Amino acid sequence: MLIAQISDMHVTAEGTLLYKRIDTAGYLERAVAHVLGLDPRPDLVIATGDLVDGGKPDEYARLRRLLEPLPMPVYLIPGNHDAREPLRAAFPDHRYLPADGFLQYAIESPPLRLIGLDTLVAGKPYGELCEERLGWLAARLGEHPDVPTLIFLHHPPFDCGIEAFDRARLNKGDAALADLVSRHRNVERVMCGHVHRPIQMRWAGTMASIAPSTAHQATLDLHDGAPLSMMMEPPGLALHYWKAGGLVTHVSYIGSFEGPRPFRAL
Repeated sequence: MLIAQISDMHVTAEGTLLYKRIDTAGYLERAVAHVLGLDPRPDLVIATGDLVDGGKPDEYARLRRLLEPLPMPVYLIPGNHDAREPLRAAFPDHRYLPADGFLQYAIESPPLRLIGLDTLVAGKPYGELCEERLGWLAARLGEHPDVPTLIFLHHPPFDCGIEAFDRARLNKGDAALADLVSRHRNVERVMCGHVHRPIQMRWAGTMASIAPSTAHQATLDLHDGAPLSMMMEPPGLALHYWKAGGLVTHVSYIGSFEGPRPFRAL
């Protein structure tokens, strides 16, 4: 099984640019074309939050149009720039989305199980998992303890070294999430967004990873007190390849590059 993870698309309304200069919708259009051109083609797509920039209905209508060319299942979760009700209203045919409440769900996709978590705190950059959301997750993890499981959420539950994002990560419920994950050895990966960079960490007895943005990336600045800034580094997505023995993850950069060419003999 091959899973494409796209993240932090920040789609804006028609005729507008993010920060008056970044065509995030154009970047997502190229990301969709990239997914369609992959060989082998992914079996499904997971979008890990900040789907749009302002949580507005017209932004979600545009997001829907941009994602429509994808023939495979597409699973959405909210980020801090999203809003639950406009997202739910824009995708009524995505029946995995609950009709009310938090946008959390479990998908049976043999040989894997996918669990999407809602870490949104309305109006705040950071995320949380309250008792209700954690209780729901505990129940889902207890249902199929022998099935390899992927958990995806927007806010990372760990520090990445970029101080501005570490202040705005999952900062409530992170310890309880770590405890839950560490007690379920079938959790193969915890997949996140939010930071606009490809990052990996050994966490809670498994691997946690962050996907790059399909548009702009965060500046890699590990100095204490560094201001939040961005770089127009190449956009990308994560490709998670499941085979017997575990999950292998690649970063696939979106764009036109020279190659492929054979390696010269050493």
